Amino acid sequence: MILAAGRGERMRPLTDVTPKPLLRVRGQPLMQWPMQALARGGFVRQLTNTAWLGEQISAQWGERITWPGLPEVQMTYSHEGQDFGQALETAGGIVRALPLLDDVFWVVAGDVFAPDFVFAPEAVQRFEASAALAHLWLVPNPEHNLAGDFGLSDTAQVLNLPKGAAACKYTFSTIALYKQAFFAHCGVPAGNPQGVALALAPLLRAAMDRGQVTGEVYAGAWADVGTPQRLADLV
Repeated sequence: MILAAGRGERMRPLTDVTPKPLLRVRGQPLMQWPMQALARGGFVRQLTNTAWLGEQISAQWGERITWPGLPEVQMTYSHEGQDFGQALETAGGIVRALPLLDDVFWVVAGDVFAPDFVFAPEAVQRFEASAALAHLWLVPNPEHNLAGDFGLSDTAQVLNLPKGAAACKYTFSTIALYKQAFFAHCGVPAGNPQGVALALAPLLRAAMDRGQVTGEVYAGAWADVGTPQRLADLV
């Protein structure tokens, strides 16, 4: 699942006419980078959620995509804006899409640039065999988030720490594997029929406290394209 429903307020005025995941980075739409990386790993059934200017996203990709040297990608859409008039936040959007996703699935934000990340089938297999319900890829804290998001133990447990704590050395890259069971007790049924907006961070922190979230550090190039300046830095 590629997350693409956000308004991109901090990217205005660029996002007044173009959804942020379609802003171009190094010659192609930003969200195309993870889409192609997923296809390169053999993950060709892809889903994206839409809201703000979502018709542009479905018009851009259609139902089938063929890139040179990559297997054909089959696209599915979860149109939160059409169905509910708004984006459902990260967890709400994922729960909305659960009936269309496998028991284990990738999630990545469509506005994050990580050109070297490898979506490996072996990572899915290891995660499937583990007791964890979520596995996160973390990056060393960037300048715009020096207080960090989480810690990481020697046994690969992601730690729910106060922002700014000495051991809070990592920022969530948005790239993760989840099991459907992670969302089983979020208070919203699979499919999110009422269109409940639900944040992901509280669910992750609660699961970390239960020891259900593992992680690893991704050391490759990574940027959260959250402002026009960060976008300009990548062009």
